[in-house]
Amino acid sequence: MKRISIILVMVALIVGMAGCGGESTLTIDSTAGGSVTTPGEGTFTYNAGTVVNLTAEAEEGYQFVNWTGDVGTIADVYDATTTITMNGDYSIMAYFITPMVAVGCYHTVGLISDGTVVAVGWNDFWQCDVGNWTDIVQVAAGCVHTVGLKGDGTVVATGENLDGQCDISGWMDITQVAAGGAHTVGLKSDDTVVAVGWNDYGQCDVGNWMDITQVAAGGGFTVGLKSDGTVVAAGYNGDGQCNVGNWTDIVQVAAGGAHTVGVKSDGTAVAVGEDIYDLGLCDVGSWTDIIQIAAGSLHTVGVKSDGTVVAVGYNGSGQCDVGGWTDIVQVAAGGSDPVDGAHTVGLKSDGTVVAVGWNDLGQCDVEVWDLN
Repeated sequence: MKRISIILVMVALIVGMAGCGGESTLTIDSTAGGSVTTPGEGTFTYNAGTVVNLTAEAEEGYQFVNWTGDVGTIADVYDATTTITMNGDYSIMAYFITPMVAVGCYHTVGLISDGTVVAVGWNDFWQCDVGNWTDIVQVAAGCVHTVGLKGDGTVVATGENLDGQCDISGWMDITQVAAGGAHTVGLKSDDTVVAVGWNDYGQCDVGNWMDITQVAAGGGFTVGLKSDGTVVAAGYNGDGQCNVGNWTDIVQVAAGGAHTVGVKSDGTAVAVGEDIYDLGLCDVGSWTDIIQIAAGSLHTVGVKSDGTVVAVGYNGSGQCDVGGWTDIVQVAAGGSDPVDGAHTVGLKSDGTVVAVGWNDLGQCDVEVWDLN
């Protein structure tokens, strides 16, 4: 018995010593727009209690926002150059953003590089009440609601909520959001998708989607881009807007009122959806050198690699008058259906914003914005 007791004491001492020292792992990753240069990205092993230097560097056009994940021992989560103390196994991510614009039916939203948000236009449902939002890394505008993704993976929303499209308070671990006519879609870090809101056509039935890298929300349908360049869709398909099953080599998708558009890796564009007004909103087959695309209610807009912009579709409010735009890095297109009230917004590389189209509610009053 005495010998067994001594052995047990020795085991306890060894376990105790391992608990006081030992090694801890640190897994580091980053979002698009930058990288972690010190100590790098991947998984690293350190002695317990080690203070590790962290440095995150943003790419041109992006800005560091914060560190997310297991950040309890990070000295300053909002500083790109900081430290983390290894008291256990941690997984962290550096979050970067770029300014962006989003467009609803009658309002326009802008994300400033400091993580705050501005909005102009129709505000009867408080869809423009975003002045107190902070730490936002992406925005999306539905017809009458606005959604913001925060750096910690949670989501905020404001605006009309008759169909529950703003019921996102419990969402976590989200990496991208999209807002449709009356529904909201979120892409999770594990590449699955969640959705809330109007679901009469099954546009929120995305729970079985996997391996998704981008989501887009249209009037009554949802589109998902998969990592292999194929596309899936759910929801209303009366105009053929969900007929994307044969698409391949796609790098970006956008969803409009009743049509879906995609950019291929070679810079060409594809589109589906019945052009019920014979307005040519899907006539993108001749486009080349496209780097980003947007779909409005009845028009389609594309940014070319040289910073110029092309547009097709209904132009009754001048929403396609973008031929003189230059130095554009992102566009957003909105409007309502039937034909009425559409506008197009463009973000320039210097952070200023331009807009054309219907402006009766001030949705194009963005000339004073500086989002950098």
